[in-house]
Amino acid sequence: MTPSAITPGRFPWFDYARYSFSLGVRAGDRVYLSGHTASEFDPAAKRIIVRGGMAAQARTAYAKIGAILEAADMSFADVVRVVEYVTPEGIERYAEAAAVRAEVFGQHHPAVNTVPVKSLLRPGAFIEIEVTAGAVGSAAEVEPGLPVARESAGIVLLPSVLPTGKDGTIIGAGDVVVQTRAIFERAGRMLSALGLGFDRVVKTVDYLTPVALATYKSTGRVRKEFLGPVYPGAAGIIMPRLIHPEALIQCDFTATRDEPVTVDPGWDRYKKLTYSPAVRAGNLLFLSGQAAIDPTTGRIVHEGDVAAQAEYALRNILEVVEAAGGGAENLVKTVEYVTPAGLPRYREVAGVRSSLLARPFPASTGLVCEALVRPEMLIEIDSFAVLA
Repeated sequence: MTPSAITPGRFPWFDYARYSFSLGVRAGDRVYLSGHTASEFDPAAKRIIVRGGMAAQARTAYAKIGAILEAADMSFADVVRVVEYVTPEGIERYAEAAAVRAEVFGQHHPAVNTVPVKSLLRPGAFIEIEVTAGAVGSAAEVEPGLPVARESAGIVLLPSVLPTGKDGTIIGAGDVVVQTRAIFERAGRMLSALGLGFDRVVKTVDYLTPVALATYKSTGRVRKEFLGPVYPGAAGIIMPRLIHPEALIQCDFTATRDEPVTVDPGWDRYKKLTYSPAVRAGNLLFLSGQAAIDPTTGRIVHEGDVAAQAEYALRNILEVVEAAGGGAENLVKTVEYVTPAGLPRYREVAGVRSSLLARPFPASTGLVCEALVRPEMLIEIDSFAVLA
């Protein structure tokens, strides 16, 4: 199964052929789109700009997504997951974006992940939207009025899980371990509603606030209690705030009907961790986020150089994909989290991608986070591959 780029015949917003990512990638029966903002080329200014408030920006982003889906012979009715990355200014106006999403999808309800970020790469952008489309399976509404968990051909996608009760109040205020336990208990109910347990979880992504970082390692005991025997791929990213103003952590979960299998190139540092370098389920490969960390010693390399760190991370990613029997051509999606310290030279990462990754380039989303779990890290790359 060779992934292929989705190339709309008409895409008036900008010349996408100039970039080291694809607007979207088809792999089998699913398509994976890059994140899209309201950015468009302004001929008068001769540069990419972003216009409008939150609602207008969301409409433009969804218009782009609609054009890409149409080029893939799909529509919004085929979307199974939506990720909306929202800036601190945008989160205060997020209800406007949610209303636009409701207009776009109507009675169809994909799983929705809402990720507050420090900023987006395009100045003036409030929201960036990324979608996955494919076979639309059953949905589970565990708690009335809250977002659904959605199944798609054996993949189960949970909405953002927060440490809140049914009435929306925070659980475990000020305690990241208690909040993590509340999240896992809530995710467990969602999985159970679809006939699954934590043994089929293949990927977790934690978003946490800076104040949670000091005790974040202690959440490992919650992961040990709930996860396994095969630990999922994982990533942990620090953002200035989360959806709920009192939340210290929120989590995204992906599970599968297929039995997960650990993929490990033989890296010693993962023997003591509650996540794997990658997990294979069928022909899908769910990788952990990679940074410029020596996989044997655990030491940070290339301090102060975001391009060199990106190259090191991508080489590690490709080593994991190769251990699973694939190559660069099987990589279909990346999410790059860059810190404010790495942002001034982040443009150099495009050249690294062009030199290491195969065409069609993966779909990609680039975001600015508050920080990463180690202060020397300037970039972390989360990725996903589809194998033959």
